[in-house]
Amino acid sequence: MVVKKKLLITGAAGYVANQMLPRFRDKYELVLLDTNTKNRDGEEVEGVSTVDLIDKDRSAYSHFFEGVNAVIHLAYKRRSGQPLDHFFDENQNVQMAYNVLRSSYDHGVDRVVIASSNHASDFYEHALIHGRSLEMLDPYRLALSDNFYGWAKASYEHLGFLFACGGMGEGGDGLSENLVAGNLDTSRKMGVVMVRIGAPRNLDTKQYEDKPVILKRDLGAFISPRDITQLFEKSVEVENIENEYGIPWQVVYGISNNTRSFWSLANARKVLGYEPMDDSEILFAEAVQSIITDAGRVGPA
Repeated sequence: MVVKKKLLITGAAGYVANQMLPRFRDKYELVLLDTNTKNRDGEEVEGVSTVDLIDKDRSAYSHFFEGVNAVIHLAYKRRSGQPLDHFFDENQNVQMAYNVLRSSYDHGVDRVVIASSNHASDFYEHALIHGRSLEMLDPYRLALSDNFYGWAKASYEHLGFLFACGGMGEGGDGLSENLVAGNLDTSRKMGVVMVRIGAPRNLDTKQYEDKPVILKRDLGAFISPRDITQLFEKSVEVENIENEYGIPWQVVYGISNNTRSFWSLANARKVLGYEPMDDSEILFAEAVQSIITDAGRVGPA
């Protein structure tokens, strides 16, 4: 008898989780968490427990992490107000990411996969890609964003790296003799994969009829349901995710095999074995033909 891995998913009633659950219900023993039990269509999602993961009192939900092999963190609090006030909601999202990572770490979870975003590297896209001074974004380029949404996602990534380093045991303040001597192995290393998701939605091409430049960009960011499911499954399943420094931490872009992409899938393919099956250029060929007249450009018209 094959024993299923126990997989905990946060944001389990959300849009992205909805794309994965049909496959994951068959493959894993699931623990599903969200702040509500209904999806965006008002349909009840079977098996969801309601919990507030922003709560600093982790004892209120820590029991859900017991015996869990892997965690997929998709939960997100929507921001509100003016852009300069987005910090407050996004800061709560960072707190939630810490709570999930800490609860996972404390309960011996082997792998945490977190939904980051291509917006973690927005600065490069806005200032360099569209300005034609950079052709491709490597996931290991320092995460720099020009908005609080991207800042929060970049913060998730740095938090994940901290938990993956294995330096937070006794003397984990960076001042112990072990760490000064270059020995990071003062406590266990928890595997962390950060998935910088692009556009995990069907592109309503009617919205792009007078916006060809935006369509080009979103064609590059698109990821299909079967590709995002495959990418997260491989992020959970691949045994060795160590980077070149021996740290079990990876940042990968979450897009399909898109003709117009400028986000690199190199390490997603190499480390995780990701083999995206879809290309937005083919899936939305009619829109490409009818809307895009300046073929090949990604930046300003």
